Amino acid sequence: MYPNLLSRFLRYCQINTRSDAKSSTIPTTKEQVEFTLLLKQELENMGLKDVHYNENNGFLTATYAGNVPHAKVIGFIAHVDTADFNSEHVKPRVHEHYTGSDISLDEDGKYVLSINEFPNLRDYIGETLITTSGDTLLGADDKAGIAEILSAIEWLQKNPHVKHGDVRIAFGPDEEIGRGADLFDVEHFNADFAYTMDSGRVGHLEFETFNASQANITIKGISVHPGTAKNRMINALKLALQLDAQLPQHDVPEKTEGYEGFYLLHNLEGTIEEAKMTYIIRDHDREKFENRKHTLQQIVTQMNRQLGDERIHIHMFDQYYNMKEVIEKDLSIVQLAVDAMHALGITPIIEPFRGGTDGSKISHLGLPTPNLFVGGENFHGRYEYITLESMEKATALIIKILELNAQ
Repeated sequence: MYPNLLSRFLRYCQINTRSDAKSSTIPTTKEQVEFTLLLKQELENMGLKDVHYNENNGFLTATYAGNVPHAKVIGFIAHVDTADFNSEHVKPRVHEHYTGSDISLDEDGKYVLSINEFPNLRDYIGETLITTSGDTLLGADDKAGIAEILSAIEWLQKNPHVKHGDVRIAFGPDEEIGRGADLFDVEHFNADFAYTMDSGRVGHLEFETFNASQANITIKGISVHPGTAKNRMINALKLALQLDAQLPQHDVPEKTEGYEGFYLLHNLEGTIEEAKMTYIIRDHDREKFENRKHTLQQIVTQMNRQLGDERIHIHMFDQYYNMKEVIEKDLSIVQLAVDAMHALGITPIIEPFRGGTDGSKISHLGLPTPNLFVGGENFHGRYEYITLESMEKATALIIKILELNAQ
């Protein structure tokens, strides 16, 4: 049905577009720019209108003109970067008519995609399974989303009898490091609402995400010879451990689920003289989220008071907010996606997303943007996989949403 979907996806996956949190450029890597310009050429070759690469924010946008006047304009958005895992020399492996057995990803059998460890594999027996070769991630997050959006447009071009409104497309950078949508130009995008194609299994639909903040903490100690350290040494590493011990010990990712928030000590490094900690703070509820930030700040304040000096410095900043605050004002766009899934025989899976997407930021910039599945599993690592059939369902969903919207 979508003859170029698989080849397009495989071609995209082999291009290294890993983002870099240590870089200050926009986008953070030149490889993302190169890939985006490649996509720009493809959009132009497809005859789309308003194809534009914005050097200020790294977003490529375009329009596929509709054939129904006055229909609402829908945007579909995907990100070009991949996560913080090896993405050089990606070699996707295609397994046709998957049998349900374990798959040795690499030639030496060091990495095995085991059905016991990943029981969801049973859901894909008989399908065309695409895996990594063991050394890299696959990049279905979010190369699958890009391939699905373009394949949907290609199908519409070949089926001009299908009614739809204008379609706006955006491919952007640096989603995996939480920066990509900071400068998204909602006014230029000019859509009534949008969807990010960036979730996992078939059926997933998210319009609730975390509220998110990051805290960078620096602790100044005093290092002296341990033989003469009494009443003189201040061990920054020990202070870091004391600080962490004062946080609710159950409120960590490995002990929470659903709507439960958490503190995650993401990094801790240092010496006796100086230690640095990075926390990420997450909660779906805005009041609880603010209380979590207040708790951490109060711990730092109290420890400094006890130390008699400002030895602990904290810099806390918000990263994104729960998109539900925007989308719940008009849930018709969620219902549209649900109706489209039902029309395709797909069971919607609507759960609070324990993370964030570009849609979190874009929603709060003024464009309601829920998140739809691309069909992949085990994102961000060597055991990532997706099937052609799942990608076909995501492509069909894009088309069905446009059809229902036109009605």
